[in-house]
Amino acid sequence: MAEFPAMDTVLGSRGRPLPSALLFDVDGTLADTEGVGHRPAYNDAFAEFGLAWHWSAELYRSLLVVAGGRERLHYYLERDRPPLNGQAEAAARDPAAWVDAIHRSKTRHFEHRLAAGAVPLRPGVARLMREAAGQGCRLALVTNASRPSLDLMCRHLLPADLQQAIAVTACGDEVTDKKPAPDLYSLALEKLQLTAGECLAVEDAGSGLAAARAAGIACVVAYNDDTAEQDFALASLVVDHLGEPDQPFVRQRGADLPAGHLRFGDLAPLLR
Repeated sequence: MAEFPAMDTVLGSRGRPLPSALLFDVDGTLADTEGVGHRPAYNDAFAEFGLAWHWSAELYRSLLVVAGGRERLHYYLERDRPPLNGQAEAAARDPAAWVDAIHRSKTRHFEHRLAAGAVPLRPGVARLMREAAGQGCRLALVTNASRPSLDLMCRHLLPADLQQAIAVTACGDEVTDKKPAPDLYSLALEKLQLTAGECLAVEDAGSGLAAARAAGIACVVAYNDDTAEQDFALASLVVDHLGEPDQPFVRQRGADLPAGHLRFGDLAPLLR
């Protein structure tokens, strides 16, 4: 494992230590990849396979309780029993291979949407990352997505300077249990060689919040349309996005920060 140099403790505006690392979820946190990326890509894949399926926003939210794209497709098939049209024979012959083929098609359509710029970063993400990196804070990405999916999203979502600023990644194919299990966050801490108390997670959903807290890491939740109604009682701060100076966030609960956008220098009170 790589050895990181010792960091000087950086103090925030109130004289308390700031996080040594910010651990960001990816889907739904860095960008609204679910609503404007994955869901339409699934629908494009269904059309490609001649399936008369359409995942509405409401239906898709109900499927997000399942972690992982392939797992989500299997769950949909078992729960909703949708018509298979001309795909019944292929689905019966090798269900896993058939689902994999649909998922590969979805990934291709998702990449096309990313490359076309249809999935922008959410407010405040790039700004906060740059503020943190500029003060020596390490950045990590902690995601249920596979390594190829993460590499794809990083390439299209993050500017070059932020891609280079990512110190550590922890992906779903590196652990046995994905979020809401704590495994991914525990792996990120091991790679960073930091304790949970030195880090702050940024998530968008209850499952990610549960994973971070189970690993002992304090968490900020920046919810979105797909996750707004979930339970965020364990979060240090709950906002609708990270905010910009000209685009303030709406605070749902948690610490009352001095600005309407999440600044790195104000994060010390959020650590637990």
